[in-house]
Amino acid sequence: MDAVVLPVQTRSEGVKPKNLLKERLIPAEYYGKGIKNKTLQVDYGTFRRVYKTAGTNTVIKLEVDGKDKHDALVYDVQYDPIKDTISHVDFINVRMDQEIHAKLPLEFFGLSLAVKDMAGTLTPHLNQISVKCLPGALVPKIRVSIESLVDFHCFVRVKDLEIPAGITVLNGPEDIVVTVVPPKAEEEEAPKPAEGAVAAEGAAPADGTAPAAAAAPVPGQAPAKGQAPAKESGKGGK
Repeated sequence: MDAVVLPVQTRSEGVKPKNLLKERLIPAEYYGKGIKNKTLQVDYGTFRRVYKTAGTNTVIKLEVDGKDKHDALVYDVQYDPIKDTISHVDFINVRMDQEIHAKLPLEFFGLSLAVKDMAGTLTPHLNQISVKCLPGALVPKIRVSIESLVDFHCFVRVKDLEIPAGITVLNGPEDIVVTVVPPKAEEEEAPKPAEGAVAAEGAAPADGTAPAAAAAPVPGQAPAKGQAPAKESGKGGK
């Protein structure tokens, strides 16, 4: 993929990042092996457009102050935790003649009959793969067709992926990328006693509470079966 050009400017010493952000400028750093670090700033809207296309896996040519161009990758993007806006960017230098290691995200596409006709759930086992290649061979993502997943016994493995020329995948070829799992069987509810049903004599209540104590017999009334007759109170203390 061809490199994209991103205009950036050298940041003046003493300028606070919060003041740059107010002017819709993002503070940035450019560094890497064998180069001198550069403190930069970049237009917010311009960077957003480039980053949407390039991501972290496309070589960007940083055009510093309208003249010098440096090959770089977006290494890190920081966000404001409250506003969710970009607050800082790190660019890392790359040499176009030296291989680099990278992680390429996977994008699933197509129609799986196991999902459509059998109500299965698409289940990715990998969301990215590890690769090595020259910087110029990098691509933003690897697309993965799921049309071969026609039942619950089918898999897409790393060896099934279509990898562009010049890229070496570091994952094992037999590693599973994505499957479809069958729907879960509905759990059967345990039968509940009918409303108003009386528990058998001597049985503990279904909710685990202790049985209620028997009511004391009323004097002058016949005691319930199994109860002792009530004692009469003494008269006049005699």
